[in-house]
Amino acid sequence: MTEPATTPEAPWPVRTVARKIAAWIDRLGAVWVEGQITQVSAKPGTGTAFLTLRDPAADVSVTLTCPIALVRDRQPPLADGCRVVVHGKPSLHPRRGTLSLRVDEIRAVGIGELLARIERLRRVLDAEGLFDPRAKRRLPLLPGCVGLITGRASAAERDVLSNATARWPAVCFQVRNVAVQGPLAVDQIIDALTALDADPSVDVIVLARGGGSVEDLLPFSDEALCRAVSRCITPVVSAIGHEPDTPLVDHVADKRCSTPTDAGKCVVPDVSEETATLRQLRNRCRRALHGWVDRERRLLEALRTRPVLANPMRPLAERGRIVTDLRSRADRAVFGGLRAAREGLEHTAARLTTLGPAATLARGYAVVQRIKGDQAQILRSVTDAPEGTELRVRLSDGALHAVVTGG
Repeated sequence: MTEPATTPEAPWPVRTVARKIAAWIDRLGAVWVEGQITQVSAKPGTGTAFLTLRDPAADVSVTLTCPIALVRDRQPPLADGCRVVVHGKPSLHPRRGTLSLRVDEIRAVGIGELLARIERLRRVLDAEGLFDPRAKRRLPLLPGCVGLITGRASAAERDVLSNATARWPAVCFQVRNVAVQGPLAVDQIIDALTALDADPSVDVIVLARGGGSVEDLLPFSDEALCRAVSRCITPVVSAIGHEPDTPLVDHVADKRCSTPTDAGKCVVPDVSEETATLRQLRNRCRRALHGWVDRERRLLEALRTRPVLANPMRPLAERGRIVTDLRSRADRAVFGGLRAAREGLEHTAARLTTLGPAATLARGYAVVQRIKGDQAQILRSVTDAPEGTELRVRLSDGALHAVVTGG
């Protein structure tokens, strides 16, 4: 039968609401729940133990109640940080309005199961590309400030600080001390990681922890921490445990160091090595510069010793002599041509003179012309000059007129 709806005039009392919610929760039945124990309260003289079960991947927890014998008689005893699987029935306490899980069985998660879960998570993160070497960021050569996340007064902190300071005395650190194992470790590490990543002065972040058991190193294989490291803009160095220890955060980090000591040597260069390198580079630069200067000086001296620079007027004088010689040759050529032409002209004139009629007349010959009117014709035959013909006789020094009187 359906309950009538509530109205402002007819509301339900608190006890009714608590009773109805308790009835709904009671219908859920028993469930198996996995989580991490963060608090155990089992006071002597009481019949009920109270525990807090936390979700390792989220900030969510639930209260457990169970018979005190279930906690007191366990071997090994339950402690903060234990991973367990419990079987219980959800219930709501009407008086306090609190939800709890009434537990009747508690099972510890074994090492084998933990390793299997880590392996499954490793495959998931690898498939998503969180382990891809191409996504790794390169560490800065000389960071201005190094963020260090580690346990308070731990050997890992001393190793990182002492080795880094020995290599580069001027290195600056921002140290964030957090819990490195137990139920609070993941949240504290993520908070410190987020704060350092948001600080623009921090150039690289180091996660450092000493060695330990698989259970002690579980926070560094937590999915939430791995994803937080992958989201960081600042390069992250992982230095967890010893060489054989490889939590998942080692694969996500931009640089994995086998030990915190190795991390101290990795984040900063060795000042003595860098000084020696700089000295070698300066010597090489000095030798190269001196060699270049010497080479250019020799080239300049060679240029200065060339005749054109040693005596700048010498090429002009040589060119002047060449021009004078060419002019002389041109004059000789022109005068020689004129002389040859004059001689040829004289020779031709002499020939013409020799072959001309005046020369023939000078040798005693005469030219006889018959005068007929105004015309004079050369007489070539006696038949052309009958008696009485007027003639003109041209001699070398003049002309005579004659008349034919007989033949």
